[in-house]
Amino acid sequence: MFFGKETSSYELNPDKMPKHIAIIMDGNGRWATKRSLPRKAGHKAGAEALEKIIYAAKDMGLEHLTVYAFSTENWKRSEEEVGAIMDLLRMYLKNYFKKFLKDNVRMDVIGDITRLDKDIQESILEIEEISKEKTGLFVHIALNYGGRDELRRAVGKIAEDVAAGKLAPADVTEDVITNALDTAGTPDPELMIRTSGEERISNFLLWQVAYSEFYFSEVLWPDFDKKELEKAIYYYQNRERRFGGRLK
Repeated sequence: MFFGKETSSYELNPDKMPKHIAIIMDGNGRWATKRSLPRKAGHKAGAEALEKIIYAAKDMGLEHLTVYAFSTENWKRSEEEVGAIMDLLRMYLKNYFKKFLKDNVRMDVIGDITRLDKDIQESILEIEEISKEKTGLFVHIALNYGGRDELRRAVGKIAEDVAAGKLAPADVTEDVITNALDTAGTPDPELMIRTSGEERISNFLLWQVAYSEFYFSEVLWPDFDKKELEKAIYYYQNRERRFGGRLK
């Protein structure tokens, strides 16, 4: 939710742009329900909104964009809805995501993809491989992702190194943990956005958002556009980032 002064336009300071924005794309189902449409129509509209936001972020010169597409908890939804989401993902991996590559957008997936169908896994690995030389906006898609699951897997990797004698327990620093996460090598997001009016992080990037600014928008994700993104960044630019310290 925006707590700053409302205005019809948001003039952004190019010197204070965040390098990394993370978004919880929430509200697809409610968007569809409000229009008496099936939930899968909301997910399709949400995918179209993501395409627009990717290009908006690219035009603004952002370096990283991480979006929460499918959580480890989303498997609890109906088989029909999960199937519709996976079919939509297949279409975007085959068509739209490859289109982004032509525009110098790099893409990867964070989360445990081993639960996804084999053809989806293969498409993900193909896109990651052919996009790794791209130098523009880096889009990170969170699929079968959960912050606690990510930490569990990271702890497992570190425990294996300790057991093998590659690492001493006393040497487990914050950097060691950070480098064991799915997001290793990616700067933490300065700004976390959640749409649809909900004000929680829902198990997303639990380690990485320790010092992020949070922006909660009332707008349902399919209606979230470039102007709404600018509004969120405007809010971020008018915050004083303290990182636990006092302002002078």
